[in-house]
Amino acid sequence: MTPQVLIPLLAPFFLAALLLSEKTGWTRGKITFKFVLSSLFICLALVQTAMDPRYAAAVIGGLALCLVGDVALAVPGQTAFRIGLVAFLLGHVGYIVAFTMLARPGVAMWVTAIAAVPVSTIVYARLLPFLDGMRHPVMGYVVVITLMLITAGALYGASDFSATGRLLVLNGALAFYISDLFVARQRFVHASFYNRLIGLPLYYLGQFQIAYSIGLMG
Repeated sequence: MTPQVLIPLLAPFFLAALLLSEKTGWTRGKITFKFVLSSLFICLALVQTAMDPRYAAAVIGGLALCLVGDVALAVPGQTAFRIGLVAFLLGHVGYIVAFTMLARPGVAMWVTAIAAVPVSTIVYARLLPFLDGMRHPVMGYVVVITLMLITAGALYGASDFSATGRLLVLNGALAFYISDLFVARQRFVHASFYNRLIGLPLYYLGQFQIAYSIGLMG
């Protein structure tokens, strides 16, 4: 069994352990299983045969920053949350750089933008009453994740690349975007295990798809 097959097969078991840790409030388990799961999507990226080394480097950089963000968000406290927010923001910037390298401005980009910008605007407006001193950091983060999704849409429209790879990028970016909405709801609006139950599988689904795209894009 190749690593490309084995690594995704291991992920659901660690995801189940992570969700159980979230359900029971076991902080050490949350940190451990998040680290393992996020290490797995980096390993999956590293075992791909890169079609474009520049794209691969930018994606792997983004994945590594997200690993830092994952661990930071598992640690209680406002300082850890801010570190995680910055790490994820920079991770999204890495993805924006990667997608922009191969993207083509066109209809797919504009359709994605027309869909994403109003949604992001509404989400931020709904979050505003709960943000207090985090208004500007969260606004910056919303802008960056929206740009990440738009550049993924632009890459999806680049028909000279693998259709499977482009679909993985778009699906991965969209799953990541939606998972961030549940992170925001958990942190600022209403803390509930159901935010984790929906958001974490979406997040890891997105990351594994983006990691796998390294072997298809270029």
